[in-house]
Amino acid sequence: MDLLFIAALLILAGMAFGGFVYLNTALAIKMQMKFYEKINWRMEPVSMQKEIRNTKIMGLFLLVFCLLAIIYIKIFAVESWVAMPCSF
Repeated sequence: MDLLFIAALLILAGMAFGGFVYLNTALAIKMQMKFYEKINWRMEPVSMQKEIRNTKIMGLFLLVFCLLAIIYIKIFAVESWVAMPCSF
């Protein structure tokens, strides 16, 4: 697999997650609270209105960041770098 394909998969996953968090904010918060309960922590926001607003902002930020990453790769991607095999 080349690096461009891996980057595209990560960007699409980030966009999907950002869209999910933005559109289903209350569910994302409940899922986070459930996760913390499983690892023996209780997490409750002081103000649910602020938590919903901040979570929406974070989801939108992730979505915009991924879109900017696509634009950056499209403009500045060097084919020889992208086609270079990984040597880990």
